[in-house]
Amino acid sequence: MTTEIKAPQLPESVPDGTIATWYKNVGETVSRDDLLVDIETDKVVIEVVAPDDGVLAEILKASGDTITSNEAIAKFSVGADDIISEGTTSHVDVNSNEGVSFTMSDVSAALSPAARKLIDENNLEVRDITGTGKDGRITKEDVLQHISADEAADIKVTNHSSPQPVAINSEGRVEERVPMSRLRAKVAERLLTATQTTAMLTTFNEVDMQPVMDIRARYKEEFEKAHDGVRLGFMSFFVRASIEALKRFPAVNASIDGNDIVYHGYQDIGVAVSSPRGLVVPVLRNADNMGLAGIEKEIRSYGEKARDGKLAIEEMTGGTFTISNGGVFGSLLSTPILNPPQTAILGMHKIQDRPMAVNGKAEVRPMMYLALSYDHRMIDGKEAVQFLVTIKDLLEDPTRLILEI
Repeated sequence: MTTEIKAPQLPESVPDGTIATWYKNVGETVSRDDLLVDIETDKVVIEVVAPDDGVLAEILKASGDTITSNEAIAKFSVGADDIISEGTTSHVDVNSNEGVSFTMSDVSAALSPAARKLIDENNLEVRDITGTGKDGRITKEDVLQHISADEAADIKVTNHSSPQPVAINSEGRVEERVPMSRLRAKVAERLLTATQTTAMLTTFNEVDMQPVMDIRARYKEEFEKAHDGVRLGFMSFFVRASIEALKRFPAVNASIDGNDIVYHGYQDIGVAVSSPRGLVVPVLRNADNMGLAGIEKEIRSYGEKARDGKLAIEEMTGGTFTISNGGVFGSLLSTPILNPPQTAILGMHKIQDRPMAVNGKAEVRPMMYLALSYDHRMIDGKEAVQFLVTIKDLLEDPTRLILEI
């Protein structure tokens, strides 16, 4: 029985998707829930699996093709063992000395789909191949054994997602042209829109990280034991400090919708995460209700999902404020770009020892530059500077986070 494999129902905010990678070839036997294909959207990669044991009979949408919700992308034959070449009949003679062979008139022998594909691609004669499979069926291995080693090496057993071959340009130098992923293209589009449609400005400050580092050093092991292996990092301190600052400066937590300003009575903090496919920004929902351990656990989970391409669209939708940590890659200073419709984004950077004046004396302290990019249409310079100073004060004296002062 042949059925259609359809693309899943895409979320309302995602009009279409692109076939990214086929993991199975036409004619290949698969088991139930085997991964067949990845569908890439502007935000996430959606996996489509085999509905049952059977064979991938036909691919209707190749890699790079655009698809919409519930569109047929392939045909699937359920029950591989029952499949015989369409429109063919055969008579099987069993000979104890010669094994299994086929007596044929003008029809093809019983073939497995994979064997049929190889025979067609290599222009072989079916009658010349002896089948060793169930009921004398010709299998893929039978075909491979029939042809010579040199011919076998040339068999084309690839999927539709094979990369473009490396090309030589007019100057005789190697180049490779690879289509931009939908995610990277969408990120580029949004960043360009942000720079063109907002009055973006960046203010800077620096924070002495010694107090936070002392807390981590003192309670790191105890924290990890108390919270089932969750490690105490810097990001949770910045999230908590940002939440407190956002409460004091609601304009930084607002967004612009046309000619309206939307003030949010909650703090959903987006955390920029690097993934193999590009930059993604999963959101910590109701971060105000989360402790340091909850924040660290959620961020770690998002990082693992981003690496494996498992983030759901719902996990990246919304957000009232974003934090980007370029310091993990060694960035000393940067100007982060807004994530519309949000009106501000905080940039963290590398912690670096620098000589600082402390109580009239020069001391080497672990310092971090902070950057706050903001939309000047919504946020005045005074508010932006005071917001960043508030984060600095809270981090340099973490007791303020507990006392909310």
